[in-house]
Amino acid sequence: MDNQTKPGEIQVRDNFAGAEYANAMTVGHAKEEFLLTFLNLVAPSGRVVGKIITSPGHLKRIIRALGENLKKYEAAFGQVKEAEGPGKEFGFKAE
Repeated sequence: MDNQTKPGEIQVRDNFAGAEYANAMTVGHAKEEFLLTFLNLVAPSGRVVGKIITSPGHLKRIIRALGENLKKYEAAFGQVKEAEGPGKEFGFKAE
C-alpha cells in the first residue's frame, strides 16, 4: 500500500491554497446542481475566493450540518446576529 491511498485517508492537492475569507456569496442552480460562489467584497471592488458545485441532495446535508453547528456555537458563545448585506451591487446581487 505504499503508493496507494490508505482507507479513510483524505488527500489534499499540492496546489491547494488553503483557507480564504468570504463575506458574501451568490447562489445559482439548475435542475441537477447548485453553484455556490464565495466572494470577498472590499469597497470599491471584490474577488471570487471559491466556488462549490454540488447536488441538491448534498446541499440539504450541508444546510443541516451548518444549522446544527450554528446551534452548538450559539449554545457555547451566545446568539449570533445576522450580518448586513454588502449594501452595494457589484454587477450581481450578493446574498
